[in-house]
Amino acid sequence: MKTFLIDRYAKGGALRLGDSPEPELRENDVMVQIHAAGVNLLDAKIRDGEFKLILPYRLPLILGNDVAGVVVRVGPRVRGFKPGDEVYARPAQGRIGTFAEFIAMNEADVAMKPKNLTMEEAASVPLVALTAWQVLVERANLKKGQKVLIHAGSGGVGTIAIQLAKYIGATVATTTSTANVDLVRNLGVDVVIDYKKDDFENVLQGYDVVLNSLGKDTLEKSLRVLKPGGKLISISGPPDPEFARQNGSGWLLQQIMRVLSFGIRRKSKRHRVSYSFLFMTANGGQLGQITSLIEAGAIRPVVDRVFPFEKTNEALAYVETGRAKGKVVIAVK
Repeated sequence: MKTFLIDRYAKGGALRLGDSPEPELRENDVMVQIHAAGVNLLDAKIRDGEFKLILPYRLPLILGNDVAGVVVRVGPRVRGFKPGDEVYARPAQGRIGTFAEFIAMNEADVAMKPKNLTMEEAASVPLVALTAWQVLVERANLKKGQKVLIHAGSGGVGTIAIQLAKYIGATVATTTSTANVDLVRNLGVDVVIDYKKDDFENVLQGYDVVLNSLGKDTLEKSLRVLKPGGKLISISGPPDPEFARQNGSGWLLQQIMRVLSFGIRRKSKRHRVSYSFLFMTANGGQLGQITSLIEAGAIRPVVDRVFPFEKTNEALAYVETGRAKGKVVIAVK
């Protein structure tokens, strides 16, 4: 099968178009013929080697963390899916590889594709929607009437997180550029901070939750908008010791993450708020709940551009510019 893969970690390196064997189908797996795959900044970070300490992949590695397609075969113990089912998923982190013609995934990580989405739209959803769900619903336990600041509201995670938070009944603020103010307003944002004109930390106060996907400066400024007892949850780091424990990292890696996050954890304590790092995980059950929200019209994906499969490198380069509104997708089939 045709795949886009890396042979070694290289910052900014091109993915190689190659031929790879079809993946092995385990007894709890579904084999999916890939119709479309979402492209994420995570793909670039894996290629660059940023996660080689915490995600020890064997090279060569097929990249790709989002998929929509059709089930073509199932393992003998699979009960939830059959050939012909249209599905979507974020594969488990140890089994990524959606920049390809086929992928095998554990059925626990897979959900039925929303009936009201195209394959390309569906492929844009899993990673960012699961991230938003795991931050806002699981980690933050966001409630109706609470206030949440979602940074980078026009990005992949931001566009979904805004809609999920509004569905829950929260008051939502976001940061974005002048060009994307209308986009985030149309998603339901209550307070828009144009970062080219205003400093969010001087405008907002008394927030319950901040979802950070940006750098160190934004992370530290976010402490000022939270009320005592508030939660600062970052998906862009730095990783903390709790994440290291959950990830099964050894003692040395736990100590490294303790040091990396020491500054922000100390400052959080001083502001009487909690800091945590979240690296989303595959979860077909949660994705099934997200499917229900999409089919009910509570959440709609925002897709910026669809590239043909052979232009996967161009798609990844476009994601890296940081200018995409919502998600970028490659059409595989």
